[in-house]
Amino acid sequence: MKSIPTFFYILSCLALEGSSQLVPFLSKLRNPNPPELRPAQQSQAPFMNQPPNIALPGTDNSPSTSDPAPPNSGVLIFDVVGKSREINIFAGFTRDIAAIAARLESASANSTILAPLNAELYKLPRKPWEDAQDYARLGAQAYEGEGGTDRANANLKRFVEAHVVPESPWAEGRKVETLAGKLVWWEGREGGKKLIQPDGILVESIADKVANGEVWILKGVVNYAS
Repeated sequence: MKSIPTFFYILSCLALEGSSQLVPFLSKLRNPNPPELRPAQQSQAPFMNQPPNIALPGTDNSPSTSDPAPPNSGVLIFDVVGKSREINIFAGFTRDIAAIAARLESASANSTILAPLNAELYKLPRKPWEDAQDYARLGAQAYEGEGGTDRANANLKRFVEAHVVPESPWAEGRKVETLAGKLVWWEGREGGKKLIQPDGILVESIADKVANGEVWILKGVVNYAS
């Protein structure tokens, strides 16, 4: 299989979180065939065996204590998305997709980033760069060779695009298509809580508000089924 060196870097980062979380993750990696999904998981598509060129900071589940940058400071999403340790896996994915990285460092393209917590990525039935349809068509070798890498990259791109809303500020109740084409909106709840609809995903916090948008931390994953 064509290897991608940054995969091993991700594993070294994940090791810092302790064996209690890493063991189930590694057990999935040892088995190239994804486990049969429960019915509730079937709608969730694709964690790419080796996504290329991901540069992640040290992984730590504790919330970042730094203050958000002022919205008009000239700081961009690209500058801050990796700042919160609790979402640094997803932050690495955004840097790995060239078109997404370019958008996040553009002052002329506003976005709301819906970044799942690291802990939520561990719960996925498959890695974000895997797709059950690929395994159904191609078997356990679906991500081997150059073609397999291309498929994995495309799947990862779709996953990230499903978590980028091309609008900021984003008004309550306003329905907007993500870059992956999924229609989403948010609704307020008591206590100032926000839910991303139609999936009912809780927004744990807003990590940053900068010149070209905001980074929202999610306790869940947007449905990214193809």
